[in-house]
Amino acid sequence: MNKKIILIVAAIAFIALAAGLFARQYLVVAETSKPAPQLNFSLPDLADKPQSVTQWQGKILIINFWATWCPPCLKEIPEFIKLQDEYKDKGVQFVGIAIEDKQPVEDYLKRIKINYPVLIGGEGATMLAQQLGNVINTVPFTVIINQQGQIMHHQLGELTREKVLEVIGPLLTTK
Repeated sequence: MNKKIILIVAAIAFIALAAGLFARQYLVVAETSKPAPQLNFSLPDLADKPQSVTQWQGKILIINFWATWCPPCLKEIPEFIKLQDEYKDKGVQFVGIAIEDKQPVEDYLKRIKINYPVLIGGEGATMLAQQLGNVINTVPFTVIINQQGQIMHHQLGELTREKVLEVIGPLLTTK
């Protein structure tokens, strides 16, 4: 009798796990194919000039929310600089959105030269990040958007070069 109960419980657990994995896969596919919300925002650059995200429409857009006080954020920036250099002529555009005030960002940029636009989002950028999928309010947080404005990938935490290439690779062949 005990063996039967164990087998029934194990079968139910297996079915629940399989259903959960199927649902997760289905939801991820559905989520990544929806148009990106709020892709008409403007944020100031370091010269306090508003920069509209619409200027990069039609490109593969990699939006990275970061902060100078965030070690994983600072760790991924040098790789983003290299990737921007390598893929800028292939329609890839990185955009950094700092979720803090301008002064610490200016101080950081005196030490490292970032070759892609850096916008100052301040505290308000957290809400934008949430709208783009940052469900736990963490940095770094990166969104990769295809040429048609669809979110193809959300990354909570550090984004590796390998993951960027995995996501943008198929996008580079489509227009």
